[in-house]
Amino acid sequence: MHETYIGRFAPSPTGFLHIGSLLTAVASYVDARANNGRWLLRMEDLDPPREVAGAADAILRTLEAFSLYWDGEVVYQSQRHHLYREALSALQEKDLIYPCFCSRTQIRQTCQEGVDGLIYSGHCRHLKNPDFHLRHAYRIKTADSNIAFHDACVGDYVQNLAQSIGDFVLLRADGLWAYQLAVVVDDGEQKITHIVRGKDLLVSTPRQIYLQQCLNLATPHYAHLPLLTNREGQKWSKQTKAPPLKTQNKEKILKRVLQYLMPHQDIPDDDCPALLSWASSVWDIHQIPIDPIQTEEYK
Repeated sequence: MHETYIGRFAPSPTGFLHIGSLLTAVASYVDARANNGRWLLRMEDLDPPREVAGAADAILRTLEAFSLYWDGEVVYQSQRHHLYREALSALQEKDLIYPCFCSRTQIRQTCQEGVDGLIYSGHCRHLKNPDFHLRHAYRIKTADSNIAFHDACVGDYVQNLAQSIGDFVLLRADGLWAYQLAVVVDDGEQKITHIVRGKDLLVSTPRQIYLQQCLNLATPHYAHLPLLTNREGQKWSKQTKAPPLKTQNKEKILKRVLQYLMPHQDIPDDDCPALLSWASSVWDIHQIPIDPIQTEEYK
């Protein structure tokens, strides 16, 4: 039992909640309640071109339908630009960032594939007289050293940022904040102590730990959940056309999600509040399966 536990669920309003995002919401909620902790809700709405009209409100209503009630006010990243600017300025004062003028075409032609996209070559890192009138992004200088951490689900994980990722973007050339910076700043400002999220974000965690170190922020405890996949082995997501949740079958869907997370437990037949309360009383995050879980169509 943790004396102070602050968890969070942070969906993006680029679509409606599906079973993969519900699994993350349920696991993070139950882990918080099992540890007498708080469960915060943050809407990661920093990419307006990709947002779906009405999705943010629909996500909130769906969570409420499943009795996933959050603590405090909902935080919207679109209202927190000043915090990201302050963080970027702090990194600039430490000489840890630099402007990058490379186009996507240049990057494709000059960079090699890494564990999560192309590894930036560092072309702009040592420019003598950059022309700030030209369109540019901002990257952070990575160090040639290992970032290691212990994950509650996956176990020990290590990554060399310089060799596997390269200097990564914090502010995009189109003026939009990069996910890596925003999520670190928000987790720090909200004093998040535990992060429970999908395994697809495991590869991002060393970047976030590095930024936490650069910004003198505490590193939370991490737990990366198994991914739910369709028949083709693809992660259920908006890109793979995961259907939105239908709340009229909420008890059936919630019970199925709990079966994925707690395969060794006999899940009772009950309404959503009782199911969540029961799950919180028997929860053990270390018993969650590691391998991807194939699911059938759900309704």
